[in-house]
Amino acid sequence: MPAYHSKITECDMLVGNMGLLPLRTNFKGPASRLPADHEDIIDEALIYFKPNIFFREFEIKGPADRTLIYLTFYIVECLKKLQKSPNKTQATKDLTTLALSQKLPIPGESEFPLNQHYKAPANAQEEETMRAYLQQLRQELGVRLCERCFEPNNEKPIKWWLCFARKRFMDKSLVSPGTIL
Repeated sequence: MPAYHSKITECDMLVGNMGLLPLRTNFKGPASRLPADHEDIIDEALIYFKPNIFFREFEIKGPADRTLIYLTFYIVECLKKLQKSPNKTQATKDLTTLALSQKLPIPGESEFPLNQHYKAPANAQEEETMRAYLQQLRQELGVRLCERCFEPNNEKPIKWWLCFARKRFMDKSLVSPGTIL
């Protein structure tokens, strides 16, 4: 069975060779806004996370897939944080702190796990745009992940999400083991 790829085939803007895709978000950043009734790359990452996490290989079919891969790696980091959060309020704070962290590697940096598939930013302006875009993605993903990982009327996390915190997508991790975020 092949991995699930992004349905987004049109990509007007690139940052490196990642697709700079429109988002349904209120967070400030370079991505344009989508109406509330449209599905975006974050929705795809959350929908495809559970089946895709089991793949050791992932064929990249376009710029949107590179964004999807980054988000899949980031979801694992978020789930590791959520395991330690006692309730939804604290989890939201923890994921906000993680999203704003400067310790997370971006394509082109030596710590980034898939540099062979990603193009480094061409100049300082593109690097700044990439950092802002990835931060915008991480902030919005954190909010939506908290909504999925906690039961609406209960402050307990849903174990069917947290059980994936130990998995490694493509047998790699966004953050090196032992790095404290």
